Amino acid sequence: MIKYLKQLFHREENVDDSAIKNFADDQYKEEAYDERHLGILAVPLDKIVGSVGRYKDFNRQFRLKKDRPSARLERVKEAFKKKIMLPPITLYQIKNEYYVLDGNHRVSVAKKLGYEFIDALITEFLPSKNTLENIIYREKAAFLAKTKLPDAIELTEVGQYDRLLKQIDEHHGFLMKTSDAKIDDQIDYLAAAMDWYQAIYNPLAAIIKNSRLDRCFPDRTRSDLYVYITNHQWEKGKEREYGIGIDQLIPKHMEEFRLKMEQLKDFDLPEMKHWISAFMLIEVKVGKEHEVMKRLYKLEEIQEVHFVHGVFDLIAKIIMKRDLLSSDAEILGEFVHKKVRQVQDVTKTQTLIPITSMEKKPILRRS
Repeated sequence: MIKYLKQLFHREENVDDSAIKNFADDQYKEEAYDERHLGILAVPLDKIVGSVGRYKDFNRQFRLKKDRPSARLERVKEAFKKKIMLPPITLYQIKNEYYVLDGNHRVSVAKKLGYEFIDALITEFLPSKNTLENIIYREKAAFLAKTKLPDAIELTEVGQYDRLLKQIDEHHGFLMKTSDAKIDDQIDYLAAAMDWYQAIYNPLAAIIKNSRLDRCFPDRTRSDLYVYITNHQWEKGKEREYGIGIDQLIPKHMEEFRLKMEQLKDFDLPEMKHWISAFMLIEVKVGKEHEVMKRLYKLEEIQEVHFVHGVFDLIAKIIMKRDLLSSDAEILGEFVHKKVRQVQDVTKTQTLIPITSMEKKPILRRS
């Protein structure tokens, strides 16, 4: 116990004594002057990083500096100990960080006691500096203000939140057509937004997570992949005639997908990745068969190449990973056009895609 107290005392003595962030400095840096009132919300204490007027009184751990009067801090501590209900603090927000306008001592005590959240009346100041990050942030802010959804959808491209709003609008219209309820339009829109989030967005996000697809795109978020897939499947897919495999997993219409998800007890769905096996018949210039074989064999996707008699000169076996959203024929066609037919002395190709297959594992024989 004594050793623990000494360590604790040592940490207290070595706490970073530099001041917390000054709201005015960050407001100027971000050019954040347009404000909107968000009401009272529960705010994570670790997101409260500064103060509007008393940034010099507290250190980076939001502990009151030793040379500052502490009588008020002691009164707040006593109120916390006695479980006295205190009014919400008042915060200013710039992007994902908060600054205390009123309630610095309450924040200090709550942080020291290990609280995770604190109720706060929030005014957000939207950054107007024309950076990509700020543009996306303003789009996200508008999306959250309109839908009142949880702050869990993170996109990294401009214009993508508008795609989600379009989906919610479509889902809202669908629910209005299929329901006889006569309720206020705004409330109905918010209910539709939440239903979209729970019945459409979350299930597909779970599929993406379960398939580990996001690991293949480390610079993209799960929400980015959601937008990409749904835009391809539910917008472009309305007019296409390929991609049967993905249609079996994610129907071509958003409401069909929602109904499918409702019928599942969990999201233990097939992997979204798929390997393609195909065979290619290749005609080459006379006398160039062995040279072309060597060139083709260097291609990663070609596993075997055989020199044969007949109309065609070579047979190649192709194994490659299927793109998430395109058909097998599309992927193979692109590979043949961009790689195989660019190989010197190849004059003609024909690709064979198996419909069904049976394969024996090789038998190892003892000599």
